[in-house]
Amino acid sequence: MDRTFVMVKPDGVARGLIGEVISRLEGKGLKLVAARFERLTEKKVLEQYREHIEKPFFPSLRHFIESGPCFLMVWEGRDAVRVVRRMVGATNPGDAEPGTIRGDLAMDTGRNVIHASDSPASAEREIAIHFNPGEIVTYKRADESALYE
Repeated sequence: MDRTFVMVKPDGVARGLIGEVISRLEGKGLKLVAARFERLTEKKVLEQYREHIEKPFFPSLRHFIESGPCFLMVWEGRDAVRVVRRMVGATNPGDAEPGTIRGDLAMDTGRNVIHASDSPASAEREIAIHFNPGEIVTYKRADESALYE
């Protein structure tokens, strides 16, 4: 099984959307294997968003992510990165399809509720930023035989 990193951003936390996000991902059949409620340090924000540091929007993104607590998660499932990215929707909620998390729950690119890894390599890097291997649990969902061939 593959793993991916997902983060409910401060706007999603403030709006009480953690449960909605978890419910959608669990309902799809993904397995939550690690979670933490945390206010990210400057160091973690710089590591998390290192590919954006030189972009003009980075200072406001950094300020926003550091402005409140985030809910950090690791999800597991077949092709987890691709599946979660499709469920999350386009970065700009105005372009996100109805039925996606951003399409249903967000209005603005700067407050788009959720971050999800965009590739297996990013997932591996982002998981390592936020979780030690011992914090990721292994278990079998009761419905796994109904989810996968």
